[in-house]
Amino acid sequence: MTLAILLSGCASDVPKLHASDASYSLSPHLACTLPSNCANSLGTGNLLPLRYTGPPAQAMAMLRETLKTFPEAKVVRSEELALEVIFTTPAGFRDQVDFRIDAATQRIGFRSRSLFGLFDWGKNRSRMREFATRFEQQSER
Repeated sequence: MTLAILLSGCASDVPKLHASDASYSLSPHLACTLPSNCANSLGTGNLLPLRYTGPPAQAMAMLRETLKTFPEAKVVRSEELALEVIFTTPAGFRDQVDFRIDAATQRIGFRSRSLFGLFDWGKNRSRMREFATRFEQQSER
């Protein structure tokens, strides 16, 4: 019985994020629990949040357009201010990337983490650097 209660708590949904949530903070949602297989935009390791101008809906559209340039990416959850994406490598390894739009600061925070193993040999960091480059190119159009 106790195990069922604990597991049901782990399966609960993440609260929906809306543009009107002024107190929304990126940090708790994007922290890396295992830095050896994870990269994020919380100020460590030279990965910065993505910048955008305009309304959050425009930022979401830019995220989606940038994701189209990555054939290994599949959006598995979408909310007004958040995306969850699974990237599958040619070898079959899966990485989860979470994007969170902060409307107040016009920044998009992210976390990219391996769903298998203790190490990613820098794959998540290099992917997010490439994603940031492509996102910036998308924003210049």
